[in-house]
Parts: sequence; C-alpha cells; structure tokens
Amino acid sequence: MAESLAPAAPYTTSFTATVTGVSGTDVTLSETYFYPAGGGQPADRGTVGGVQVEHVHEADGEVVHVLEAEPDFGEGEAVQGEVDPEFRRYCRRAHTASHVLYGAGRRVLEDLGYGGFDISEEKVRVDFETSTDIDDDVLAELERLTNRAVWDSHDVTWEQVPADEARSRDDVAFNTKTEEGVMADADSVRVVTVADWDVAACGGTHVENTSEIGPVSVLSRSNPGEGLTRVEFAVGPSAIERQAAVRRASLDAAATLGVPEDELGDAAARLQSENERLEAELADLKSEVLDSRVAGLDSLSRDGETWLVGTLDGFDANEVGDAAKEAVGDDADVVAVAGGEGNTFVVVAADGADADAGDVVGDVTDAFGGGGGGRPSFAQGGGLDADADDVADYLREE
Repeated sequence: MAESLAPAAPYTTSFTATVTGVSGTDVTLSETYFYPAGGGQPADRGTVGGVQVEHVHEADGEVVHVLEAEPDFGEGEAVQGEVDPEFRRYCRRAHTASHVLYGAGRRVLEDLGYGGFDISEEKVRVDFETSTDIDDDVLAELERLTNRAVWDSHDVTWEQVPADEARSRDDVAFNTKTEEGVMADADSVRVVTVADWDVAACGGTHVENTSEIGPVSVLSRSNPGEGLTRVEFAVGPSAIERQAAVRRASLDAAATLGVPEDELGDAAARLQSENERLEAELADLKSEVLDSRVAGLDSLSRDGETWLVGTLDGFDANEVGDAAKEAVGDDADVVAVAGGEGNTFVVVAADGADADAGDVVGDVTDAFGGGGGGRPSFAQGGGLDADADDVADYLREE
C-alpha cells in the first residue's frame, strides 16, 4: 500500500519510483508525490514516465495514476514522476488560504462549524456553519482579517496526532462533510496548524508560511443549505485581477459622483434618498395627470346613469384601474377606459350603477377576443384584438 507523500512533502514535484502495477491506463507506483483528488482539493497534474496524467485517485489504499494513454513501461520498471509545479503551488496556497479564512471566521462568527471546502481553478469556497448573518460588513471583515494574517506571516506546520486526542480538542476544526467520515476509524489524524491563527484536521497540501499565499479577494456568499453560508474567494493572480476591477469601478463611481472613494457610501445613500424623493414626486404628478385625464373622458348618459368613456395612453392597466375606481361615485356612475399600445386592455369601474362591470368587460372580450373578468364593481380585460380607439367606440355605442 503506497499512500501519497504529497501532504508530507508539498514542495516535492519531481521523483523516481518503481511501477508496481499497470492496468490499461491505470498505474500504481512504489511511492508517489502526486496528490489524489479528495477532501475538496483537486488531483495533481503532471506526467508519469513521460505520459500525461489525466487524473489521480485512491482505490483500495493505493494511489492510482490514470494516464491519458496506455504506457509503454511495465511493472518493475523505474519511471520519473513530474508533478506540475504551478498547479501544485496554486493548490498549496489556495488550501492554506481556506484555513486562514476559517481562522478569520473563528474571530467574527458565532457557533462556528466547518461545513465543507472546495478548490477550483477560478475560486475557492468554504462553507461555514454559523448562526451569524454573514452580511456585507462581516464579509469585508473576513477578507480584511484573512489578508492581515497573510501579511503577518504565520508559520504553518502539520503533524499526526492520535485520533482520540484530536477529536477531544476544541481547537481542532473538522470538515464535517469529508474529514470526519474519512478519519472515523483512523488511529491518528493529520492536524495542520497556522500558528496563533487556526488548527484543523486536514490531509491536503499547504505552504509553510502564510506569506506565500498572496492576496485573497472575497467574491461572494450564498446559502447552499440550511444553516450553511458559502463564502467564495480568489487567491493569487485571480484575486489581483478582481481587486483591480473593483478598484477601477470604485474610482469611476467616485469620479461620477464627484466625491473621494472613502465617501462613496455616503454619496450613494444621498443619491438613493434623492432618487426615492423624486420617484415619489413623479408618482404624485403622474397620479394627478391620470386623475385629470380620467375626469376629461367623454361623458355619456345611459339609462339615467353617467358614464365616462374614452382612451388613455402612457399608463398601464393597473394604474388606469386604480384611477377609474377613484373616479366612480364622484364624477360618474361608470368609468370605462381602453388603453395600451400593442396589448390593448379595458378597465371598467361601477359604483351604485345598474351596469355590471364584469358584464361590460365580458361583452368587450366577446367582441374583440382576449380575456378578463372581475366583480360588478370593477373588472378588467386584456389581450384585445383591436386598437384602444375601436374598443372605446364600442363602449360608447354598445
């Protein structure tokens, strides 16, 4: 049984080993520094005996290297293993960054648990189990604390600890979705310590000092399940690009608003308040105009009742309906209005009249298609196959 030596020697990317098995494209070695996919960390990339490695996984206690093509070497031969150093470097940094982020969570989140973790090429995610609402302020604080811990250059170490001891320690974080299951029957647990910052059970590859991680940029948060908050972040070059994009956007916004960057929040709040005030004024003015136009509709006398009939453009059916309901009783017994451009509607409001608003709308839809309905006091229809003027003429004449 040959376990991966990558967690213990994460900086080793070139090695020689003896082939212990070949089955098609599956190859096992006497020893390997390839990291097999697991625990949220992807498999290493590289070559074995000059053949590209497609995937690496564990099976029956062995590390299986799945090659892109069947090799021309066989069992017992010595081969050279070459782990892609760039991808290994990224995984070391990204995996350690997740520990540092969790350490930041220890300082700002309540009832904290480790719900999951994953590394992709674009981003890394950590699932926090916490009762704390991770709002924008908390998210910004997590990012600040993480980058500060990177800058403070905490040493990172790892060691095997007796399983019972590890589980009894309150300071050791366990990834509840992977690590506890994997380690349930283990005699010992590999514990990774970020000095004075975080301690976690983990079998991945890590840097020896947090200063190697580089910049960390929090991207987003989401809720993948009950009690979980997922925080996604970028590390290294992608984090640098993200921070540059945010900075450019911040500078553009500050220039547009004519304020310094650190006053953007206040400026945006003032702008929002002013926008809400203007929207309220516009709504009042629009309502006044609509009421005035409803009052100016053609007035007809029908069976001893006053009807206001006509067309209104520039307003939707709900707006016209509200205005019609306001007008009946004071200005008329029945208000019947057609409107809409490309999707003609009709609204009818009646107050104490013999006319039934629902029946009137039913007559209109019988004549022009579409659909609708309502009560005797108010009804509306839509999708009429006619211009608003034709519907209004029908209401006047019929």
